[in-house]
Amino acid sequence: MPIATVNPTTGETLKTFEPLGPDGIEERVAKADRAFRAYRGTDFASRSALLASAADLLDKERDEIARTMTTEMGKTLAAARAEAAKCAKAMRWYAANGERLLADEHPAQSDVEDSGAHRAVVRYRPLGVVLAVMPWNFPLWQVVRFAAPALMAGNTGLLKHASNVPQTALYLGELFRRAGFPEGCFQTLLIQSSAVDAVLRDPRVAAATLTGSEGAGRAVAAVAGDAIKPTVLELGGSDPFVVMPSAAGELDQAVSTAVTARVQNNGQSCIAAKRFIVHADVYDAFAERFGRAMGGLTVGDPMEESTDIGPLSTEQGRADLEELVQDALGQGARALCGARRPESRQAGWFYEPTVLTDVTPRMRIHREEAFGPVATLYRVPDLDAAVELANDTPFGLSSNVWTRDEDEQRRFAADLQAGGVFFNGMTASHPALPFGGVKRSGYGRELSAQGIRAFCNVTTLWYGR
Repeated sequence: MPIATVNPTTGETLKTFEPLGPDGIEERVAKADRAFRAYRGTDFASRSALLASAADLLDKERDEIARTMTTEMGKTLAAARAEAAKCAKAMRWYAANGERLLADEHPAQSDVEDSGAHRAVVRYRPLGVVLAVMPWNFPLWQVVRFAAPALMAGNTGLLKHASNVPQTALYLGELFRRAGFPEGCFQTLLIQSSAVDAVLRDPRVAAATLTGSEGAGRAVAAVAGDAIKPTVLELGGSDPFVVMPSAAGELDQAVSTAVTARVQNNGQSCIAAKRFIVHADVYDAFAERFGRAMGGLTVGDPMEESTDIGPLSTEQGRADLEELVQDALGQGARALCGARRPESRQAGWFYEPTVLTDVTPRMRIHREEAFGPVATLYRVPDLDAAVELANDTPFGLSSNVWTRDEDEQRRFAADLQAGGVFFNGMTASHPALPFGGVKRSGYGRELSAQGIRAFCNVTTLWYGR
């Protein structure tokens, strides 16, 4: 895949970039290594000031970078602005809390003495150069949720971004430099996926983080395992959205949230709700309202404020989504709305919001992640069936449950196989809350204390009597 900005609204190639050759890669890896040796010795106050400066720059340039993101991957302009604002917020959160999260820990004195010491300390020290392999769907946020904690901890970063968002990738590299970070602290590598192996194997690279497809995660994990380097992986998701009868009085709110949860980012989000599991007692009412609301969304130019859903990011992405839908329809599924390209859009990679019912386990969409505005709707008779169906997926990123029954909440909290369970609301990421999944959704956690400690050397300091 060429490194290029291709506008998914029109299909027009706007700008292409030459990938870095071996000499360019070597120059940047060496620079990152040199920067780490000096930057690791800076104090938290200095790093905090630099992150805050980057947040200020991003706030000032929010509209400009939002237009770049929309042009490169098709998210609505409103969503792009919100993403930039969220990134600035995360930078400020780590600037304010990083020192506290990485403060020395002091074991109980009785345990210290039992170990034969008079004093012991647990200290979090930076690992080194961290390689980040990032996707196109949240081209700022996916990077910043790694970069802010990593830089605050004293690491340096190398970014291999998706090939279809090169201008956003270059902006990020320049953002941290312009904010005052020392040269080499954070750099963008415009390279093909085939070059990642050599970079990750380089002994100067200490660790890696990847957000992306299951295949990409397997490849990076295999190399990192062979090189014995730590990784954090956030991969695909097929999150359930469960609605129980105790939420009947809030059905309109549940439907509104369900629509947003499915079509956020044009439906191209790992943590978007994709499988809607509804108790039989409220199924008919939910299905009617959900299908009507999804079918009423406006598909169009993502630069227009009135647009709800823009194009999918790539032509291949739309083709993959169409294959899943046609496979389901061919095996007996029904479409409450959509299931086609909009007739009004002759150019670009648009697809109508779609709700499929009568989905069965033999259909591909029951097992595979639908990366676009397509929802599957299931009827279940009771709580046990809801839990069983919610867990009937190879993924386990997050989940949403609408219930006001505390016993049901305890059951879902105990038994759902996911990295998060969101009750009576929509899955969202926040810098103070750990984020990640289980099963084939990956391992490790981003954000919160877990995120900043993920790329730290947890060091025991032991002082004999």
